[in-house]
Amino acid sequence: MVKRVSTQVRFALILIMLSLALLAGAFAATALGAVPVPPDRIAAMVLGAPGDPAEATIIWQIRLPRVVAAILVGGALAAAGVVFQGLLRNPMADPYIIGTSGGAALGVTVALLIPAGLVPAGLSVTSLFAFGGALAAVLIVYNIARVGRRTPITTLLLAGFAVSSMLAAVMSFLMLVGGNTLRQVILWTMGGLAVTGWSSVLGVAPLILLGLAATIPFARDLNLLLLGEEQATTMGLSVERRKLLLLALGSFLTAVAVSLSGLVGFVGLVVPHIVRLVLGPDHRLLLPAATLAGAIFLVLADLLARTFIAPAEMPVGIITALVGAPFFIYLLRRNRRDYDF
Repeated sequence: MVKRVSTQVRFALILIMLSLALLAGAFAATALGAVPVPPDRIAAMVLGAPGDPAEATIIWQIRLPRVVAAILVGGALAAAGVVFQGLLRNPMADPYIIGTSGGAALGVTVALLIPAGLVPAGLSVTSLFAFGGALAAVLIVYNIARVGRRTPITTLLLAGFAVSSMLAAVMSFLMLVGGNTLRQVILWTMGGLAVTGWSSVLGVAPLILLGLAATIPFARDLNLLLLGEEQATTMGLSVERRKLLLLALGSFLTAVAVSLSGLVGFVGLVVPHIVRLVLGPDHRLLLPAATLAGAIFLVLADLLARTFIAPAEMPVGIITALVGAPFFIYLLRRNRRDYDF
């Protein structure tokens, strides 16, 4: 009983510290940029005091929506990464491993080929097609990989690779014949959080929050899956049903995040990996901790993307790759002999 209480206290302290770090990062990202706004003026505006109209517009209509978008996307990708790494029992797995990115990218390419006159005013066709393409790709992969009532992990991974390659070929062909869509598609695949106003953020926020909340009850199931499917079955887990639910949940989170930000790499791969090495593989802590860490990482990466060559901006996907790839290689080399998943 004492051990259980101490574990709960440890979990709570870690999550509180990560939450405070996220608040500090979000505040810094709101204050800093091409036009810095002093922290005291931000605090005054939050408390309702009148301020400079230009600064108020920068904070409320430009920076805060972008910071919130970074929190949502970073948290969703990191949580999806935890789900896929636990489901596939592979620390190299990421949210894009079963074709989500290929489907989303193809959906965006198709959306950009639609004549502007056919798009209803105010409708974000790019986001809708990215979301639909991502989910459609996952559905295709799952049906290809399914053998009777089972979905072997190896077959799922191979099907994901094959479908992703096919979708990439179709996308390349459409880009070739589309001409002026090439640059737009490339920019989208680099990832970005250049949201304008609150409409796009508020459109996906309930979906991401719902998806994140839905992952928490599966923490015990993910812990059991780490023991192997046979062992998990003997302990009373309906393995195939849980695999399907986890696959759907991770794919849903990834698709919603991608529809808002494009393809932001390494968040769902590196963040869960690092958090697992630091805090251990217990998904009761790993899931919420990685979610918060992913949000922190993307908020700071987007801040760097906005300020590194200000007033110009870099796609945030470049920053996450430049930071994530070398660090992940370092972790792999350091732990290649004694890595304990």
